[in-house]
Amino acid sequence: MRRITIRSWLFICITFLGTYPAQAELILSSAPRDSREKEEEIFKPIVEMMSKATGEKVTFRHGDNFLVYQSEMRKGSYDILLDGPAFVGWRMAKLGHVPLVKFPGNLVFAAITKSNQDKIHGLKDLAGRTVCAFPSPNLATLTVMYEFDNPSRQPMIVEVRNFADAYKGVVSGRCIGGILQAKLHQDLDKEVKATKVLFTSKPLPNQAFSAGPRLTPEKRERVIQAFLSAEGAVATQKLRDVYKVQTLLPATVEEFQGLGKLMRDVWGFEL
Repeated sequence: MRRITIRSWLFICITFLGTYPAQAELILSSAPRDSREKEEEIFKPIVEMMSKATGEKVTFRHGDNFLVYQSEMRKGSYDILLDGPAFVGWRMAKLGHVPLVKFPGNLVFAAITKSNQDKIHGLKDLAGRTVCAFPSPNLATLTVMYEFDNPSRQPMIVEVRNFADAYKGVVSGRCIGGILQAKLHQDLDKEVKATKVLFTSKPLPNQAFSAGPRLTPEKRERVIQAFLSAEGAVATQKLRDVYKVQTLLPATVEEFQGLGKLMRDVWGFEL
């Protein structure tokens, strides 16, 4: 009697697992920058738009912090994400993601030092010296640190709250070098000429949404068209207000291809 009961129980379990999907909804997330409540408010109309476009329930999941966000990303827990080009490139290479839409414009970063600094003549001279910058995996920091291919010969990052603080840190002498957006550096240094540029990055595409393999090509195309529609403009209004962008643009595989290499020194993201 016991044997029959166990067999019956196993049959029910196998039948149940075979017919019930492993994940009954699509998960959208984004690099965590604000509170759960604030980000849920921003993404609520976007998940509603995506649910309508895909015919499946889409749920926003806040990343809590970057450690959680990165861990869940590596495990493939998220189906749709919004973040920087290095993350998009890494997911393309490792998780089969495809870019959907992006913010307009390119991102260019600069590494600087004081103009009267006579011991620093090039970027590699910052090895072993203090550099005011955002902590990794900030894209600006990743872009500059990628130029240092010897792990034992890299700058020491002094964490700052914003790019303006990176500039001020160099001018005040808190740091030997600094990393910030190239355009912001030009604006801050235009009159005083207190710093000199050691390195300027190549232009990189802006932040983008990407989707994983649980979205079929047909559903990805529907999501792209939804983003680019008048309805999409309404759904993304709060998001665009936060990032001060007027519109979203179609993203291509080619412009993000290979950018995952910038994650080379981030634990767990080696290609």
